[in-house]
Amino acid sequence: MTDNSPKALVIVPARLAATRLPNKPLARIAGEPMIVHVWRRAIAADVGPVLVACGDAAIGEVIARVGGEAILTDPALPSGSDRVHAAAAIYDPDCIFDRVLNLQGDLPAIDPTSIRQALDPLADSAVDLATLVVPTEDPGARTDPNVVKAVMSLASGATLGQALYFTRSDAPFGDGPIWRHIGVYAWRREVLDRFVSLTPSPLERRERLEQLRALEAGMRIDAVVVDDAPLGVDTPEDLKRARALLE
Repeated sequence: MTDNSPKALVIVPARLAATRLPNKPLARIAGEPMIVHVWRRAIAADVGPVLVACGDAAIGEVIARVGGEAILTDPALPSGSDRVHAAAAIYDPDCIFDRVLNLQGDLPAIDPTSIRQALDPLADSAVDLATLVVPTEDPGARTDPNVVKAVMSLASGATLGQALYFTRSDAPFGDGPIWRHIGVYAWRREVLDRFVSLTPSPLERRERLEQLRALEAGMRIDAVVVDDAPLGVDTPEDLKRARALLE
């Protein structure tokens, strides 16, 4: 970042309650809890202060032990975006930071370069929030409802485009790659404030994808194309793969 760059606050939301993998943030990988791996990747990205917004004191304790900063948020908050918003308000009540980057706590192998790239679309004042996608032609990914697909307006060879829709279905139709969504969000601070004030939208509830609330509210989401999809840890099988990768 240069002296004239917008200030960014990186926040990693984390909570212990998870249906498929309970206590997921504390699962040990290569000798450290998963949340510590994500925190280290965020620090390495070097875009601004890094906080862990935790719904449980145990998460905050492991972050404190490695010298990080954690903010305890209400465990009843309904989503990671709400947790990020709450932590930003506590840490920065005067809104010194005009960019907030929401980095999911289940991406222990994410490339720090990708974290930095997520902020790039916000250089365009017309963009409200930004995210990441990676192309894949894997037929299994097309039909897997756990793989979220972005329908992109993207010129051939371009590495930045506008996201028109997100879905768990196979989309778009026809030959060519699908754009696998990576759960990293770079928000303008005022847009995040507005987003959390809205009620969940019909498409959000139907697809179980929070970002559709933003699209239904008329917000513009742009996405950067990156080379590799970081391993997301949602199941015990994912955890085994993460351990094999990082150990």
